[in-house]
Amino acid sequence: MIEALSSPLPPFLIFFAAAVLAAVSPAIVRTTLTVFVPVIGGLLLFNTDLGDYYAYQMFSYQGELYRLDELSRLFGYLFHIAAFIGGVYALHIRDRTQQIAVFIYAGSALGAVMSGDLISLFIFWELAAISSVVLIWARGTSRAYHAGMRYLIVQVTSGMLLLVGCVLLIGDQGGDSAFGYIGANSTAGLLILLALGVKSAFPLMHNWLTDAYPEATPTGTVFLSAFTTKVAIYALARGFPGTEELVYIGMMMTAFPIFYAVIENDLRRVLGYSMINQLGFMVCGIGIGTELAVNGAVAHAFNDVIFKGLLFMSMGAVLHMTGRMNGSDLGGLYKSMPITTTLCIIGAASISAFPLFSGFVSKSMVMSAALMEGYSGVWLVLLFASAGVFHHAGIKIPYFAFFAHDAGIRTSEPPRNMLIAMGIAAALCIGIGCFPGYLYQLLPYDTGYWPFDATHVIAQMQILFFSALAFIWLQLSGIYPPELRSVNLDAEWFYRRAGPVIWNRTRDFIQHLISEALQLMVRILHWMIAFATDSYTPPQTSQTSRMALWVILLLGCYVMFYFF
Repeated sequence: MIEALSSPLPPFLIFFAAAVLAAVSPAIVRTTLTVFVPVIGGLLLFNTDLGDYYAYQMFSYQGELYRLDELSRLFGYLFHIAAFIGGVYALHIRDRTQQIAVFIYAGSALGAVMSGDLISLFIFWELAAISSVVLIWARGTSRAYHAGMRYLIVQVTSGMLLLVGCVLLIGDQGGDSAFGYIGANSTAGLLILLALGVKSAFPLMHNWLTDAYPEATPTGTVFLSAFTTKVAIYALARGFPGTEELVYIGMMMTAFPIFYAVIENDLRRVLGYSMINQLGFMVCGIGIGTELAVNGAVAHAFNDVIFKGLLFMSMGAVLHMTGRMNGSDLGGLYKSMPITTTLCIIGAASISAFPLFSGFVSKSMVMSAALMEGYSGVWLVLLFASAGVFHHAGIKIPYFAFFAHDAGIRTSEPPRNMLIAMGIAAALCIGIGCFPGYLYQLLPYDTGYWPFDATHVIAQMQILFFSALAFIWLQLSGIYPPELRSVNLDAEWFYRRAGPVIWNRTRDFIQHLISEALQLMVRILHWMIAFATDSYTPPQTSQTSRMALWVILLLGCYVMFYFF
């Protein structure tokens, strides 16, 4: 039962209602909804007071469907902005399926960050996974289909881990399903952390991102880059601040993608690796756990959605107009697409943390917090990662797409709605970079931090200058890896190769074990009947049957021990 008297309307319900309306509406209505629904939802969120709403009871569990505090409000604003910009960018799309999926996907992301309990979080978590895969399959290629299937398997696996962890945690907490601090000191906490790690693209669990995002539609990738991983970052900030293991996981995430991004030819896949790099700064900040570090993590999540969305939009515009995405096939597009080129450079400056651009005012918070808390080695890795970001995302993306060699491609600017969406994102990148106080007011904590002191500015400019100098030297000396058609082997190679081998070698045994277990159950029933009729004789069992019996007995004992 849900108590909803005098409660404000949750913004995510508006998106779900729009999905239902889009299913039966003509194209003009659907495109209108794409723009106006995020505006209406954002205004509704702006006028809602902080608090808990829509308490409900499911069996013996109490939950809050809608919780609004400083953290969830920040991500709520962010997702409305992302949905609006993405909607404007996709105004030329007439695909009903994609439009419905976007409404459900954005609504699910909003529902997840506004959930006050673990059950609601899981439901929205799975809705986001199922709806988002449509944006990959919508491209209609064989590669998109297979990448989408792998993406869906990984996302559903993350959901199952989350479900098991939530059930165990609720049991440990005596039926309390509130979503607050969890920590990694229990089996339930570790399972939930693993579920969030899959969705946050932790090392060795990151390949779903670089596999699927480049195969989505040009518009779909923009939405994918905004919601999935940021929901996980929100959940980490809510449930695991100060978990020190996250400091080192985040540190690794900032560093290893750089090497792949430098040699990658597909420019949207370069941005995929760059996204993992930026997620690493957020994860590291959450792991440090101080007020400044958590502020930096969530502020960087806010900025990353905008400047990474701008970069994905610019590359989506290139793909839309040329049908090409490999750096080896592009170049010279600044002559045909000067506006897109300029907007892409603004996104590149933002992700590279140039002063007066948005990345600078958030990334520096995480690095400052690392130094303050004595993580000197981590700070050095973050410093290296900052230089690497400028190298592969700040320079490589615009250079090989719009400059470098002239590939002879002569096209035109993308549709006007694409340019408007990119212009809005670029304006936000500059506005937040020049006036960070407006963003800082929305952060969970008031730390009094200000980024524009001489130390921060000079140090960042030195990093950018020497990184640019290294790129120029590598180019002039011919050492820099040329953009070639290639396939880069990542960690997924091992389990994509080993998985089928292990399954093929164990399939017969597993099937035999299941068959023996079923036969054993029939024999047990037969023995019980025979014993009751005084015709019992000791049974003869095979080794496999005895093994199956022990498995059944052990599982039964565990269930009885845990629940009774």
